[in-house]
Amino acid sequence: MTPTENPEVARIAQVIRAGRRFVISSHVRPDGDAVGSSMAMALALRALGKDARVAFKDSAPEPLRAFPGVAGIDITGRVDEAFDAAIIMECGNLARTGVGGLERSFVINIDHHPGNDGYGQINWFDPSAAACAEMVYDLVGAIGAPLTSDTATHIYLAILTDTGSFHYSNISPRTFAICGTLLEAGVDPVRTARQVYDSNSLGRLRLFGAVLSAMTIASSGRIAVLSIDDEVMRVSGGTYDDTEGLINEPLTVKDIQAVIFLKHAAGDEFRVSLRSKGSVDIGAVAKAFGGGGHRNAAGCTVRGALDNLQTLFVEKVERAIEMAGLQDASTF
Repeated sequence: MTPTENPEVARIAQVIRAGRRFVISSHVRPDGDAVGSSMAMALALRALGKDARVAFKDSAPEPLRAFPGVAGIDITGRVDEAFDAAIIMECGNLARTGVGGLERSFVINIDHHPGNDGYGQINWFDPSAAACAEMVYDLVGAIGAPLTSDTATHIYLAILTDTGSFHYSNISPRTFAICGTLLEAGVDPVRTARQVYDSNSLGRLRLFGAVLSAMTIASSGRIAVLSIDDEVMRVSGGTYDDTEGLINEPLTVKDIQAVIFLKHAAGDEFRVSLRSKGSVDIGAVAKAFGGGGHRNAAGCTVRGALDNLQTLFVEKVERAIEMAGLQDASTF
């Protein structure tokens, strides 16, 4: 099915053509896909003469603030006016935006993560998309908006970051076909990658060193466990934004199959990020704790003592590794 044949895409395009004023949002603590997808959509709408406001609860990570239009994102906890439509990117439920008042508008729900609540008046869900931005790419074409260099750059940014620099198993031939078109539209892949990955602060470097030096390895040798709290942050001079990408470092070790990263939030609450290689499904682990994500990249929020949580997640991830081994063996 081509994008123009998809009934959800056709309905979204119809709403966009009929409307004038739109608000776009995504999840709290926005990542590259949230920022890139939202900004690409906004730029496409503006190119058609529409009024498009991007409203986030939290600021974009520092390296992403130099990309076109990001400085103009409205950082707010609420929008008080109704729009012709609220376009929500990769949020399993509306509350995950952290922005109140969006429900006053006609809600368009665009997501590629399993477990979406289907909370919109239109719900477009494509689990085959490597990033939400792949869906935005299709929608830009469906509404007849020009694929400008700035719009293409944001779509590429989103794909680059949400595939872990083309490391994750969610990549498809479609991903590279889209990226080829984006480069033809004016994307500079080297400059984009350098802005994302080579624009870090000294505090980030020190934070990486502090967290990695305290890393533990499960007895099997297959799982790395990381943790961080406010004290480590204070001593290193880093921020929580600076933890972006840190979880991927242990995966560069040949024998490490998965990483568990526990970030202290408040009280006994921890945000848990999970990453894995190959067929190890840590998305199922996160889902069991009320979270979600993809097979190789997922997360959840839990409560408990740090030591107990580390033990619990190691057990669950070890099981996921064992299950992957059984599945891989059955394919021979």
